[in-house]
Order: sequence, then structure tokens, then C-alpha cells
Amino acid sequence: MRDQISTTRSGTSLSRIAALALFVAIFQMLPQFAPQSRAQSLWDALQNSYGSGTATNSAPIERKPDQLDDLRPDSTPWRSDVMLNALSAAIERYQKIVDAGGWPLVPQGRMMREGDEDERVPILRKRLRITGDLSAKSSYYDSQTFDSELTEAVKHFQRRNGLRETGRIERSVYPVLNFTAAQRLAQLKLNYDRLKGMMQNVEERYVLVNVPAFQVEAVDKFEVQLRFRVIVGRPERQTPEVVAMIRNINFYPYWRVPESVATLDLIPRLRKEPGYLADEGIRVYTASGQELDPKVVDWSSPQATTYRFKQDPGGKNALGLVRLDMSNQYGVYMHDTPMKNLFDQRSRPFSAGCVRVQNVFDLADWIAHYEPGWEQPGRVRQQLATGQPMELKLTRPVPVHFVYITAWAEPSTGEVQFRQDIYGRDGSALQGGYERDQDDAPPAASAAALAP
Repeated sequence: MRDQISTTRSGTSLSRIAALALFVAIFQMLPQFAPQSRAQSLWDALQNSYGSGTATNSAPIERKPDQLDDLRPDSTPWRSDVMLNALSAAIERYQKIVDAGGWPLVPQGRMMREGDEDERVPILRKRLRITGDLSAKSSYYDSQTFDSELTEAVKHFQRRNGLRETGRIERSVYPVLNFTAAQRLAQLKLNYDRLKGMMQNVEERYVLVNVPAFQVEAVDKFEVQLRFRVIVGRPERQTPEVVAMIRNINFYPYWRVPESVATLDLIPRLRKEPGYLADEGIRVYTASGQELDPKVVDWSSPQATTYRFKQDPGGKNALGLVRLDMSNQYGVYMHDTPMKNLFDQRSRPFSAGCVRVQNVFDLADWIAHYEPGWEQPGRVRQQLATGQPMELKLTRPVPVHFVYITAWAEPSTGEVQFRQDIYGRDGSALQGGYERDQDDAPPAASAAALAP
């Protein structure tokens, strides 16, 4: 009977993979000039066909997401002398601001927005002028009216600090606005030291994930060739700082649920939703490898914590369709995800520690480019179209760095950028009280869904 169950499930899994491959093949035949939103809609429909009605595939928020423009525009890598020079210039600038007495703190209170009359507006104007967000030539210096010019200045400030560009001073903006000049100077110096420490033996070709900036860049010949958004670990399940090598690309991977995720996330969920394993294509095994029928397991028993879990390949798999294997002491890696709607958020600390990559198929193409037979763009999608699980062992492994940079300056413009210290690694002296913008947050069920 157990063999029959296993055979049936395997057949179901293969059928799903075949169906998925058909969709991928159709996707490949679409015109390459199709708008990006059209391609994303097709992939969203593909993923939803495997998970309709489940929490992991539900839309994260009801409102229309903002058009994100949160990726660095400069082709200069973070790990470069040019970046260090730009950061050094920013330090000099902020040192002068500190020496001149810094900037005023804006008293917290109700929200300020365009059209408001508020006695704090002149203070806000002075604050934004000092950092260059508001032009020094701006008029009405002492006016208490929050006008359109000030709205644009607030948006510029929000963009430089990784916040939603609302043009309003909301509750989540005050802690960022009221970092002192001395704190920002210390943050710039700290990150200069971090970057300088990464400058030993810089590789010609590598991948770098900046965790608090929620983005990854692929560097070749000391120039950024690709840059994508990423989802990183939640504050309670942090993405570590890692230096490793990408040695394999896994197509249609199984997901072997880590013990920590099984104990902290999966088993507690099964006590409330016993049918979750069947819904998500997850199998359960004893420590010796014997598959169990989840319907007869007592998930409240101590024995349940000894079981192992594995999710079948396919559209609902927590790893998506592609995994970038990078052996390291923390067991983290980069991968695809069925929850692509989470990339619509500006702040993206949603995972259990691994890094989910938007457009990961393009990144995988770049990684595999120098492998025999993988030189042409689109080879990753072609492999997916076969519907066959496969592991590509790289003859030229690619170095990968997970780093933690919360401040830098764009070399092309000199614009100083800050990001929130989501894990508190900048030290207590630089803590501004990380507070996530609730209007930018998906429901907890979507954000913290079972996934690496």
C-alpha cells in the first residue's frame, strides 16, 4: 500500500512538472518585446495554478503596488575603489555639517502633507536644505505651508533612505528623519570600513547581495552587468554575511525542509492545519527514511520533531523552479520563489534566511554563461521547458558575497544613500528604531509563509 501511495504521488508530481514545462515552453514562444508586466502576469498565473486558495500564493496587499525604482542606477560595484572614493567624499561633506552644528530635529506629531499649515514646516525645510534634498534656492523659507516644492523634497529624502516615496511625513518617516548628523557621519564611516575590508583580492567576476539594500548585483570585469531585487531574512531569522562559491544550478529542485524551519514553522502549523502537507506537496519521513502518511501522525507528540520533510518539485515548491547552490556553514543559498508578489514591496525582509531573487532565471543564465553549451541567453528557460529535474555542475564556480552595507554614495552623482539597519548590526549608538511602514507591509501570512 505504501508503495502504491508513493507511486501515485510520484506520478502526480511528474504530471505537475510536465504541465509546468508546457507553460514554460509557451512562455518561451512569446515575443521577446512583450512588456514586462505582461510576462510577469503569465508567471503569476502559472504559479497560482499550483496554489490557488493557499496562504502562500495570496496577494500580499489589496492596494495597487507602487512602481518601484529602488535599484542602484550606477554600474560601479559596491566593492570598488571608485565607491570608496565617493563614500570618502560623503564623509567629508557630513563632517562639515556636523562641525557647523548639524541639522534640527523635527518634532514628532501628526502627519504632515501638502496643503497643511504646520509650525514645524520651517524646521522641516531647514532640515532638508542642509542635506540637499531641498534646493538652497527654494522660496518661502519661513512659510508654514507644506507646498508642492516641499513635497518633492520629501520624496527625494525618502528615495535616498529607501522609504516609500509618498511626499508625506508619516509616523514611519520621523525616526529616519531625526537621525542626528553625527549619527549619519558615524554610519558613513562604519560602512567605509566595511567596504574597505572587502577590497582584498576582489574577483573579476562575482555575485554580491547587499542584504539591507534588498538587491543583488552580478559583476564582470569590475562592472555591474545585472542588478535585481531580493528578499532576505526576517529580523528573527537573519540572512548571514557569507563568502562562498556558487557551484551548482538546480532545476526543479526538491526542498528538504531544514530542521529549524520544521520545528519553528512547519510542525506548529500542522497542528492547526493537518492538511497543509498534502496541499503543498510536502512528504514526511522518519529519521531512517521511511515515508509516513501524514493523516495518521500525531503532530503534538514529541516524536513529530524527529521527522524529516521534503517538498516535491513544481510551481508550489518553496524554492521555485531554480536553486543556486552555494555550500557554506550557514546552509543558506539563493533561489526562485512562487511568492513573486512580495517583490512589489520596498522593504523585503520576509524569508527564513535564504535569499529569493527576482528574475533569477536571468541571473542563472549569467552564472552559467561560460559553461559549454550554455553560452546563449535563454538556456535556463530552455532547460526548464524540458520539464526535467537537472543539476548543472559549474566548471567555473562563481564567488558570491552576502554583505551588510547600510550607507554609500553613488559615484555618478555623489548622492548619499542610507538604508535601515534591519538587523541592528550598526551598533546601539546608531539605532534609530527600525519601524516597518505598515502601508508597505503584506499580511503576516504571506510574508512569513513557510519558505527558506
